[in-house]
Amino acid sequence: MIDADGYRPNVGIILLNGDGRVFWARRVNRDGWQFPQGGMHSDETPLEAMYRELEEETGLRAEHVEVLGATPGWLRYRLPRRYLRRHERPMCIGQKQVWFLLRFRGEDSHLRLDASAKPEFDLWRWVDFWYPAAHVVAFKRGVYERALRQFAPVVEAHCQVLLQAPPRRGLAAA
Repeated sequence: MIDADGYRPNVGIILLNGDGRVFWARRVNRDGWQFPQGGMHSDETPLEAMYRELEEETGLRAEHVEVLGATPGWLRYRLPRRYLRRHERPMCIGQKQVWFLLRFRGEDSHLRLDASAKPEFDLWRWVDFWYPAAHVVAFKRGVYERALRQFAPVVEAHCQVLLQAPPRRGLAAA
């Protein structure tokens, strides 16, 4: 499903633990790490897509999380030219995402990267809140920064941690 502007509707998930750290996962057969995310089906709301993607990519179900917030609209990123599939119609030029902030209410043992027939991730860890903004693939950085900035006040309120300003790219500590 691609919209009239060439963007694929998608959801992104920031999973927060009680220490104010976020779930960070490595993509299967790749060096890249990212937050869970995935495309929406045409008959899904963003919330429904988020719960489906959460279970497919992490093995977590609704009872393992609490929704703390969602972006009020779409955050977009464009794909680099090398990723464009020019032979497909309609051509997808990027993703538009509704981002969700979830508080993790389960145990680490509830996280299962093999929950679906085709896993997205092969390794995961908890990282400092701003770490992903500096370490995700470059074309997603702007969206990650916007989503994290939007949710930072909520994280500070719920985790009773004071988040420092986001580090300049490449300077974040895991």
